[in-house]
Amino acid sequence: MSAFVTLTEKALPFELLSIDLASRQNQAPGYASVSLTRRVPALSDGEFHLAESTAIAEYLEERFPAPAHRAVYPADVRQRAKAREIQAWLRSDLLALRKERPTEVVFFGEGYAPLSDPARAAAAKVFAATQSLLDGKQHLFGEWCIADTDLALMLNRLAMPGDGVPEPLKRYAQAQWQRPAIQQWVRQAQAMKAANP
Repeated sequence: MSAFVTLTEKALPFELLSIDLASRQNQAPGYASVSLTRRVPALSDGEFHLAESTAIAEYLEERFPAPAHRAVYPADVRQRAKAREIQAWLRSDLLALRKERPTEVVFFGEGYAPLSDPARAAAAKVFAATQSLLDGKQHLFGEWCIADTDLALMLNRLAMPGDGVPEPLKRYAQAQWQRPAIQQWVRQAQAMKAANP
């Protein structure tokens, strides 16, 4: 989602191609020429190919910088580093939570069992870190950045299926979710699901 949001926020023209993970299209030999890791998303910019959401966002930030294109990372070097830390943490830790509340729950609202103890511990870690990072602010670093989108996605993995999320964090995630680029992705995901039930 963050690669799509980055492309949209930067107002870059792009074509979105769907990869059916259920039929393992990402494991096909042809896909390996675009994604060495065979993971989604992948970006093709001419003959250059790149996979992994954060790598794509960072590449697009450098390839299409502000002010000609909207910045998706903070301008301040320390805030930018912190944004990248948050993104890396959300993608590399919290395994029990990510397994029990996959991204699909945010878009399709399917029912899920109550969280296990390890997933509840991961959720508590997310809540504590988010409360510390936000400290009453509307965005992580004063203005929106792509790490806000990634953090809102993690919080919505819990909020949307009805897991207990502290009210200020729920409001933060809901406000982030109203961003036009995110809503465009939500509509896109729902349309893809409707076309392939």
